[in-house]
Amino acid sequence: MDYYHMKPQEIRKLISEGKITGPTAGMSGGYAQANLVIIPKKYAYDFLLFTQRNPRSCPILEVGDVGDRYLKTIAPGCDIAKEIPKYRLYEHGELKGEFQDVSDLWREDLVSFLIGCSFSFEADLLEAGVPVRHIEEGCNVPMYKTNIPCAPAGVFHGNMVVSMRPIPYDLIPKAVLITGDMPKVHGAPIHIGAPEVIGITDLLHPDFGDMVTIHEGEVPVFWPCGVTPQNVIMDSKPDFCITHAPGHMLVTDVKNINLKY
Repeated sequence: MDYYHMKPQEIRKLISEGKITGPTAGMSGGYAQANLVIIPKKYAYDFLLFTQRNPRSCPILEVGDVGDRYLKTIAPGCDIAKEIPKYRLYEHGELKGEFQDVSDLWREDLVSFLIGCSFSFEADLLEAGVPVRHIEEGCNVPMYKTNIPCAPAGVFHGNMVVSMRPIPYDLIPKAVLITGDMPKVHGAPIHIGAPEVIGITDLLHPDFGDMVTIHEGEVPVFWPCGVTPQNVIMDSKPDFCITHAPGHMLVTDVKNINLKY
């Protein structure tokens, strides 16, 4: 099925019906995607402050009202408990399970945070002739924990997670310029080459997602990643948190061009 040319509303409908359950990379080309963090109100101010102090890894696209499952801005009317392909539940920093629907876990004190996702700029990369390997290979993007500390806020602390895309050496300037024009979905790379410098000791075994092929003449390029909050949740250990499963995003109604400078 041609998910690339489907409208976001069509993609979300298929997700809510359980007909799409995998990663959303390459879906609804030209439209932004978003990461998700749902936390109790008692943590919401600390987490909002954390996102403001760490805008590269946690660029906010929308914050929901307390107890409200329905979005108003980036995907009006979207039920955030049903329209992401796969969710994760954390309790005291421990992963308790993955779900296709978290309606039964919803509480009246929960606040949703929607965070920009680097899947959003991939259509622009492809249109410019820059390869996106995980789309070519039909798998999830590789993501790695790093030694790059985030600025702490309240109860939240931890290190950045990055996504990696192998880019031909001569196309790196183009990739940097294209993605740097979109700060609301992580912007330019945080690091190029030399993964060991940012604490990645085994490029072949990502902490999240799937490994992809790196061809001769290509360089691993690393972008800040919206899975950073999950790493922070595991370190900070709030008693309850729902997130998206890595790579399984909300496909929004916002066009990428509207997220550029």
